[in-house]
Amino acid sequence: MNWPLVRLRPGDPFPPADQALPAGAPFAGLLAVGGRVDADSLEAAYSQGIFPWFGPGEPPMWWSPDPRMLLAPHDLKVRRSLRQSARRVMDNADYSLHVDRNFRRVMLACAAPRRDTAETWIVPAIVDAYSALHARGQAHSFELWCAGELVSGLYCVARGGMVFGESMFTRVSDGSKILLMALCGFCLRHRLGPIDCQQQTPHLANMGARPWPRPVFLQILGQALVKPGPPSWQYDRSQFQRDCAPWL
Repeated sequence: MNWPLVRLRPGDPFPPADQALPAGAPFAGLLAVGGRVDADSLEAAYSQGIFPWFGPGEPPMWWSPDPRMLLAPHDLKVRRSLRQSARRVMDNADYSLHVDRNFRRVMLACAAPRRDTAETWIVPAIVDAYSALHARGQAHSFELWCAGELVSGLYCVARGGMVFGESMFTRVSDGSKILLMALCGFCLRHRLGPIDCQQQTPHLANMGARPWPRPVFLQILGQALVKPGPPSWQYDRSQFQRDCAPWL
């Protein structure tokens, strides 16, 4: 079967998200190829339920999979071992929790090779584009520091009342999971979410995310975009302890 695929020139508008390649097609969920990756294109893409994902040497690829993996903040699964890790970190004065202390550094750490793969989709063009989006106040990083060193990070996109989780890294046990707790607690306090996790993975399912049909996701997105975002993205240890008290 011949699957049509939109090819974009710089500045072209995105096609509707429901025109992405269907399940069963090669590259299911792929919507378009080409165009430009910058803050303007990211704003437009996320507002329509679309995100970029491509590797080094590849043209920009834009995706809108069906189903879509979403995590409702109140559905986060915090197991006993994670509760213990969170308490241990919060009781250690060497650790501190921040938002947006060094967004670009978090992205670069997320892009670094990992034990299971040397490949990354966080190519330099992606780092530059999301850093520009961060400068506009529409992308944020949750960060865990220990003795002055960045040891875990998570970054996300925020549009209105919707949050889009992008990537995370950790150099300490359960560090990225603790930051996901912080993000979920923050979302609950500000009535944000659900958190878009984009792709289905066993790890996300174990944390409480579940697949939603794309039409439902797009409806949720449309409702969330008209809501105001939080007045501030500042965050610290005391806020974490209040927001995450039900899990601790």
